[in-house]
Amino acid sequence: MALALQQAEAAWRVGEVPVGAVVVDAQGQVLGTGYNRTITDHDPTAHAEIVALRAAARHLNNYRLPGISLYVTLEPCVMCIGAMLHARLARVVYGAADPKTGACGSVLDVGAVARLNHHTTITGGVLAEPCGDLLRRFFRERRTKESLA
Repeated sequence: MALALQQAEAAWRVGEVPVGAVVVDAQGQVLGTGYNRTITDHDPTAHAEIVALRAAARHLNNYRLPGISLYVTLEPCVMCIGAMLHARLARVVYGAADPKTGACGSVLDVGAVARLNHHTTITGGVLAEPCGDLLRRFFRERRTKESLA
């Protein structure tokens, strides 16, 4: 999660919402990293998780990632958890809960839908305080800048 936080900080430096993600194999080898790039890439799908999944899939030359874990600083949205389920990830670990768009229990719980053909282990709240604090500081700074403009 520490590496995911570093990715989130990189997002902030380029003006993106600070969310970072890291994909690792069972031995802990990093297969892909990513941070939010929606503004930079003019791409509504360029969330940190999607960027990291794409990098890992390219690294392994396979769109399926069984036995693989993804760490992300913010609870995934519906699009991202959907992509993770399609990739057949073994585990998803997130930091801060997202009370507005979280799809791992905060607003929806996509992973708990029994009818889906794949399920992954989801763990939330890992380093939640530093993950959430980074987001709060970012938005506080953004609001301050907007009020001065």
